[in-house]
Amino acid sequence: MGMSSLKALKYVVFFFNLLFWVSGCTILGFGIYFLISNRFGVLFYNLPFLTVGNVVVIVGSIIMVVAFLGCMGSIKENKCLLMSFFVLLLFILLIEVIVAILLFVYEQKIDEYVANDLSQSIQRYNSDNNTKMAWDAIQEYGCYMKAKLWFHSNFLYVGILIIGVCVIQVLGMSFALTLNCQIEKNSQSLGI
Repeated sequence: MGMSSLKALKYVVFFFNLLFWVSGCTILGFGIYFLISNRFGVLFYNLPFLTVGNVVVIVGSIIMVVAFLGCMGSIKENKCLLMSFFVLLLFILLIEVIVAILLFVYEQKIDEYVANDLSQSIQRYNSDNNTKMAWDAIQEYGCYMKAKLWFHSNFLYVGILIIGVCVIQVLGMSFALTLNCQIEKNSQSLGI
């Protein structure tokens, strides 16, 4: 690969990650909005930290950090940042695969757990204002059974979306590794 190919790959990785960084900022903004508006409170009494706002803020922050490493590593041709980007993407991909397997294997138990916890939560509807707000918001968009039916009827599309995300992650990892190898080769050829 020549210098022009290295530059092209460098800018492809940069713009690819810039797009994801902007997406991460947007997701983080929605998460902050959900936290401030407190429209979706606590539904799972046993997992009080598991709110829509918290989950969206965490996902947005992770996307921003990983994409930032990819942007800076590619544009600065920094091998350490590129390898950090690669390792984080690999780690995230492994977590996604493990979670998917666990969801598939324990689908029935998870369904029972969610149904039981939501039943316990609805009993606090009149005594806890956060629970009341969360249930009102959920009922406005549809109940648990409706969400479950939607998921099952759109299972193919959800699966395609998840596979698409995994493919994008693998492409990002391969671009970062290729760019890292090319930077190494150019450094050796220049005697740096």
